[in-house]
Amino acid sequence: METKIKWSDLLNEKRIKDNYKEKEKLAAEQKKKEEIMFTDENLIYDHRSEFERDYDRIMNSSSLRRLQDKAQVFPLQESDFIRTRLTHSMEVSAIARSFGVWIEKWLIEVKKELTNEDYGKIPSLLATAGLVHDLGNPPYGHFGEDVIKKWFEAYFKEKKEIDLTPAQKNDFINFDGNAQGIRILTRLQFLNDQFGINFTYGTLSVLLKYPFDSSNEYAIDNKKFGYFQQDSKIGQEIIQETVNIPDIRNPLTYFLEAADDIAYLGSDVEDGVKKKIIPWEKVFEVDIIEKNKYKIYEVYKDAIDDLKIKHDRAKNNGFPDYLLTSVQNFKVWAQGQMIREIKEVFVENYDQIMNGDFGKDEFLKKTKNAKFLRQFLKDLLGEYVFPNKEVLSLELVGDSVISDLLSIFVNNCIFDESDFENDSKPKAGKLLRMISENFIFVHLLNDDSENPAKGKKIKDLDTYSKLLLITDFISGMTDSYALDLHQKLKGVKMP
Repeated sequence: METKIKWSDLLNEKRIKDNYKEKEKLAAEQKKKEEIMFTDENLIYDHRSEFERDYDRIMNSSSLRRLQDKAQVFPLQESDFIRTRLTHSMEVSAIARSFGVWIEKWLIEVKKELTNEDYGKIPSLLATAGLVHDLGNPPYGHFGEDVIKKWFEAYFKEKKEIDLTPAQKNDFINFDGNAQGIRILTRLQFLNDQFGINFTYGTLSVLLKYPFDSSNEYAIDNKKFGYFQQDSKIGQEIIQETVNIPDIRNPLTYFLEAADDIAYLGSDVEDGVKKKIIPWEKVFEVDIIEKNKYKIYEVYKDAIDDLKIKHDRAKNNGFPDYLLTSVQNFKVWAQGQMIREIKEVFVENYDQIMNGDFGKDEFLKKTKNAKFLRQFLKDLLGEYVFPNKEVLSLELVGDSVISDLLSIFVNNCIFDESDFENDSKPKAGKLLRMISENFIFVHLLNDDSENPAKGKKIKDLDTYSKLLLITDFISGMTDSYALDLHQKLKGVKMP
């Protein structure tokens, strides 16, 4: 059965920059590349697919390195055991790659929709998407997103006369790390020009979790969107080059989302046990098995009984930190079960998915039994981890840091008409000099030019662009950098 969405389009190895090059120049470059790579005299050739090149490009980026100092759940940790955004992203990448290996094999050997020449593409694509899926998250985890949203909601209520369209305001009121991630990859992670790191359309499409802007009805209702108004052109390009159906996800996005859920649910619970926040002995022995509180024992009785044997053996043998070993065994089993059932959902709903009729529901919610596992892990986090005093106190710190930084930069830099580049006296000028020069340079680039507009300065940017510049800067900070800058600007710490 022929479907609306084609794998040949989804595995689009063309890059953003290719659409802006002259066709003749692009063809000449490709011919020269082939002559160099494949002559008899020169057998050294680049064996990588374009999706593997995407992976290699991002591995050397500053945006990825910053994730090592961004919180997963517990900000500003001294322990090297507790996950950061970087270690979480590495785990998501591994699970996503595993999904890709299976999908590819199934499509080639069972569905016959791909050929042997396509081997390696989907695993590489999903591994890259998994590695960068949280690139746009601000400091202090998802809580940081909420702080930015609430701050701008209050700001726009106060500044009713501000010169922004309703859609532009939605970009900030519904600030989304997914949209910021697309922005980093296509614009802010500067290499040579206005195309950012210049990923393939195929990889960007998988990362476009919500394939619409902030004015979309779903975006307004659910406070989730895929790209900012300033990035609408590239957002539409990504969709047209791959799925080519408005508001419909790339099928591989479901697997990226599932890999994210599988990774964080298991790992956040494991971290909670390690920090002695989750009483795993009580949860496992009493709540799960004796009381069947979470309704998973009746569904997975045989598997949980096997886990109980391992749990009791480690406990009775006096194994050091046996509770951590027990929860790790549980996590590995639970992740494997969720992965198996997600594959079943994909196979059973394949035609719907490939015709854009599956909707936005997560794969895990559609599983027969793994949805109960998912809910159990979410309940554990909600009951023990998120209300924990350490988590709450650090969230309050994050609220203060991000809110104050936004207040300082926005209130001083938006309405001041001083010549920031030439006058170092105004406070606005001093603050703007603290913003990354690369970010400022990118904001002064024209969309269709490799060079800044002649004579263009920050003061020439409109209000919307200035606000984006500030949110780009603040959301890109690490937890430690944001805290340090906040203390310096508030006079608590000397530079």
